[in-house]
Amino acid sequence: MQTVETLNEGLKRNYTLTITADEIRKRIDKEVADAAPRVNMPGFRPGKVPAKLVQKMYGASIAQDALNGALQEGVQQLLSEKGVKPAMQPEIELVEGYELGKDAELKVKFEILPEIPEISLDALKLERLTVEASTAIIDEKIQEFATQQKSFDDAPEGHAAEKGDLVVIDFVGKVDGEAFDGGTGSDMSVEIGAGQFIPGFEDQLVGIKQGDSRVLKVSFPEDYSVPYLKGKAAEFDVTASDVRIPHEAKVDDEFAKSLGLESLDQLRDLMKGQIEQELNGLTRTHMKRKLLDQLADSYNFEVPSQMVEAEFNQIWQQLEHAASHEEDSEAALAEMEKERPDYRAIAERRVRLGLALSDIGTKNNVEVTSSEMNMLISQAAQRYNPADRQRFMEYLRQEPMAAAQLRAPLYEDKVVDLLFEKAEITDRAVTREELEAAIEADDDSIGKAHNHDHDHDHDHDHDHAKAKPKAKKASSKKKEKEAKESEEKTSDSAAK
Repeated sequence: MQTVETLNEGLKRNYTLTITADEIRKRIDKEVADAAPRVNMPGFRPGKVPAKLVQKMYGASIAQDALNGALQEGVQQLLSEKGVKPAMQPEIELVEGYELGKDAELKVKFEILPEIPEISLDALKLERLTVEASTAIIDEKIQEFATQQKSFDDAPEGHAAEKGDLVVIDFVGKVDGEAFDGGTGSDMSVEIGAGQFIPGFEDQLVGIKQGDSRVLKVSFPEDYSVPYLKGKAAEFDVTASDVRIPHEAKVDDEFAKSLGLESLDQLRDLMKGQIEQELNGLTRTHMKRKLLDQLADSYNFEVPSQMVEAEFNQIWQQLEHAASHEEDSEAALAEMEKERPDYRAIAERRVRLGLALSDIGTKNNVEVTSSEMNMLISQAAQRYNPADRQRFMEYLRQEPMAAAQLRAPLYEDKVVDLLFEKAEITDRAVTREELEAAIEADDDSIGKAHNHDHDHDHDHDHDHAKAKPKAKKASSKKKEKEAKESEEKTSDSAAK
């Protein structure tokens, strides 16, 4: 095989490979020899069909398979000889005019992964904002939970329904004096003030008593799910068959026992553990964002344009999907177009951070073990019905990229944990409100990292699909905040 380098510019590499006709012929002969024992033909015993006859019958397909194999083998040999690792699958083009029996000329294009510069990981400094799961917070959460568990008792005779009461009604809905499909029902429970019905419906039940009838006048919202009712004025003839008053659950040992626990103290312990887990998650989110800010400021290296393009396309597709659900989708799409360069810069930053984290993990022997990977696969398989789970497992075995995408978030978390261990961390006690405000706070570090603003809603713990382009241009402060939230998940193409 002859190799000629035609481009060596930055990360881009172009080569022309010439695979001789003799090499291709040897491969065809091998393909024929391998296929012959499996061919069945009348007049010949199994496995005894002459190779020449096999080649005559299946020559075209065998030759194509042999050529494809020779091309792939040639590309792999090229990568091995040059000692390079392509950022993505190389582009392979067979020069036009090839005929069997001639040399095959092949054009190969790819970008190599960049060299990642060393930085001092011990120089990382982070602040850990901590919130104590205090007695007051635990009691508040338990009370909220108890409120959700409320039941309803029969109201005293003659009781006029109030906000918070439950009214059981029979009803007939009419538009333009005519009953409409789905507008009639009986024994329907309505909690006044719960906001489960169209605006104005629940409020007009205030004061109704058991046995009373009245007409409720409402208008369906413009965005109502039933097309022929959108924006329509309607009347509902309702009769209250029952009125019930809320019975708030008392927070005591009996309440805990009603939940299957032994005592209120056990409920407090469980609630404390749940709150601590939630608060620790918020603390980690804040620290991780600050960590990624520092890494983004520390690294400055060229990234493969193909990886950036792939990342950008993923971002853009998700934004287009979100824009299609906006009230004015055309305006949302137009606004996106204005900010296309911003989103491309975000894609570049994400790829750079992904490559940096991957490099840190490799150099520090971070691994996802086979048992951890099996657990990830098992958890992911639970999303499918039993009949499809085996097919999903087979898919992961056959598609390394799919398995890499499944592995990437756990690998990243392990790298982040490693960096937390190496960083100098100072603790500061704050309230939950202060911690949440810190997470949401505008931070110009993203603007400095990109040298301009970005409107992005992706967090290395959140998915970019949550980004929602608006018809009205977001403020630069808001865009910086959303850009920060964009970077807590390593690009699947980089974290391998």
